[in-house]
Amino acid sequence: MAAGSDSQSYARTPALGLRFVVFFVLSIVLLIVDHQQNHLDALRRAIGTALHPLRVVVDAPISAWQWFDETTTNFNDLQLENNRLKAERLLTNARLQRYAALEAENARLRAMLEATSRVRDRVRVAQIMSVNANPFRHSIVIDKGSRDGVYDGQAILDANGVLGQVIGTGAFSSEGLLISDPDHALPVEVNRNGLRTIARGTGEFDRLDLPFLPNNADIKEGDILVTSGLGGSFPAGYPVAVVESVQRLPAEPFAEVSARPSAALNQVREVMLVWSIAEEPGSEAENE
Repeated sequence: MAAGSDSQSYARTPALGLRFVVFFVLSIVLLIVDHQQNHLDALRRAIGTALHPLRVVVDAPISAWQWFDETTTNFNDLQLENNRLKAERLLTNARLQRYAALEAENARLRAMLEATSRVRDRVRVAQIMSVNANPFRHSIVIDKGSRDGVYDGQAILDANGVLGQVIGTGAFSSEGLLISDPDHALPVEVNRNGLRTIARGTGEFDRLDLPFLPNNADIKEGDILVTSGLGGSFPAGYPVAVVESVQRLPAEPFAEVSARPSAALNQVREVMLVWSIAEEPGSEAENE
């Protein structure tokens, strides 16, 4: 049996060697012919076409991951850029909204020859975290607190005007009362002539009352109401509301005057907190 196995091995070895030599020579001939005359281009194209679906399947996970990574990165970049542009827009509008008040005030100051320099206020953007669901209590919670320098009574604005003021501060958040709340009263003045009065909340987001104006007061529809700065909480010159109706009642001592708030009291998501230079930490030391 051993002798038979050896004979079969010897019989296979020349056959394997011969096949190797034949295939080797055939490969060399094919390479030479293809290099000179390109007869195998069609075959290569056919094989490449047949293998293309396999390449797509193999490459699909890598391509999908790259697409997901790029999409996520682009979305995050766009979101950061969008937040930055919103903050810049709010800060810009906070400065622009004071131009009308400054122009009227400067005219009055020039008339009295007592021109003084304006105090530039510092503002910081905050996000509204929640809104009070009680229809008789118009309050909000913002994401800035005492660690950010927020203090009770601080003015809150949006891009169009005064929104309210801080009534309670925590370490990381604060509660603000909107000017539309029935318990809120705000010292204002008519931007056209400097007439001072009080604007009170009515419990409605789109209406304020001015209950203490006599019938002969110089006020009319379309007048802009701005903060007078006399209450101590709000810096002077920020828009509060626009007078919508004036009804003079001869039998009554006061006229019925209502105004529409300039701020979008029930629509905003970002607000601004205002610090006057004199209210900032260290300002007294610097002034001294």
